[in-house]
Amino acid sequence: MSGKNKKQFGVWLDSNQATVVGREQVDNGDFIILAEVKNNGQGSNSNENTANNAEQSLQLKFFKEITTHLQNAEEVHVTGTGISQEQFMHFLAETAQFKNTVAKESTSQKMGDKKLVDYIAEQFN
Repeated sequence: MSGKNKKQFGVWLDSNQATVVGREQVDNGDFIILAEVKNNGQGSNSNENTANNAEQSLQLKFFKEITTHLQNAEEVHVTGTGISQEQFMHFLAETAQFKNTVAKESTSQKMGDKKLVDYIAEQFN
């Protein structure tokens, strides 16, 4: 696949943090770390329903913050631990801006920045 002129991004995420990888010149160049996003979580709530609603709101805010770094994405590779990447892919599919974006996923452990950049580059070769 010739991905040299496509807007390709990679996202490693778990429920607390995400690392966004993209190309230096948006649609060409080497992959680099574009951003790191944190989900600070919530304080304590005495009501389980309130706690659940707050958790969902924070997750939505977290996902929206990640997507601010995926401008005009044509392809996104989502990886990470747990079910966060699956939830994020559903979020992308339900967001009008990303309805035509090709999204793929894999499961991987947390890795250093250099290894993550190399991993994402491999996914698009």
